[in-house]
Amino acid sequence: MNADGCFSTVRISTADLPEKDRAEMWRDHYCRMVMKLDIEAVNGAPLEFSILTRTLPGVNIVSTATSHNRVTRTRESLADGNCDLMLIINQSGLVAARARGRDVVLREGDAVLMSASDVTVFDRPSHGSSLSFRIPRSLLASLVADVDDAVMRLIPQNTEVLKLLAGYAAPLFDDAALVTPEFRRTAANHLHDLVALALGTASDGNGLSNGRAAPAARLRMAKAHIIANSHRRDLSVGSVAAHLGLTPRNLQRLFEGEDTTFSEFLLAQRLSRAHRMLTEPRLAQSAVGAIAYDAGFGDLSYFNRSFKRRYGATPRDIRNMQQDVGTSVA
Repeated sequence: MNADGCFSTVRISTADLPEKDRAEMWRDHYCRMVMKLDIEAVNGAPLEFSILTRTLPGVNIVSTATSHNRVTRTRESLADGNCDLMLIINQSGLVAARARGRDVVLREGDAVLMSASDVTVFDRPSHGSSLSFRIPRSLLASLVADVDDAVMRLIPQNTEVLKLLAGYAAPLFDDAALVTPEFRRTAANHLHDLVALALGTASDGNGLSNGRAAPAARLRMAKAHIIANSHRRDLSVGSVAAHLGLTPRNLQRLFEGEDTTFSEFLLAQRLSRAHRMLTEPRLAQSAVGAIAYDAGFGDLSYFNRSFKRRYGATPRDIRNMQQDVGTSVA
């Protein structure tokens, strides 16, 4: 799998291939050589396939749209030694998956965990799409007890954490959402947690919606979104709640569970951002007001009061101290 810090996007489609050689090139090159799979169209229909893959540390997110076909990972393919696990969420159409002597039918929104170390058959009788998360087995096994027991168990579409997972993954195909390695690692960790929650649901049937794990995952996602967007002056409890598919009151309750509030957390992130900017040499000539504005503050007086309350010094004091340090070092 991908190394820590790895970050890439790959888009491939049958539409990019010459029409007369499309099916053969796709089957022989992309499927058998790259993906280690066999594929065949059903009933002689034209083969249509589109794949978008986002690689993050410890997880590949794969969005697939395809015509009706059969995809097989044969016994010969297993020679590559790949034992990754893949959680597949069927987003549209119908899919029948077969492995380990089990048959699972995925309707819209259903999910299943499959293993690259198994002979598998994946039948799609009509056009459809899916969202998949491919994770090294060793990593997922560290998060889920008896992870093999979750393979080929249906996770129904009304499972709350599946909606959280799909909703969280969607913006990660946008480069702007993953601008720094820190954000990428944070996003990958959240995906690992949510996939583990989904598999826990499949294993114990509790739904986890009433336990502590799902709220904790939601709060981590809320914090990550706030950290990434704290500079936006239009960021609000309502916009963050909508991003996570929650009500504003439910989001407030998540923060209250840690004896804080949404506003306090957002203020802390903006102050931290402003402090970093004030101590950056490249911004030494920027006005304090401009830095406050760039950190997400609209009221300079409020910024100055909040900053002094937190750091025990004014923004200008912090800047002067940093400049004094730089001068003494020079």
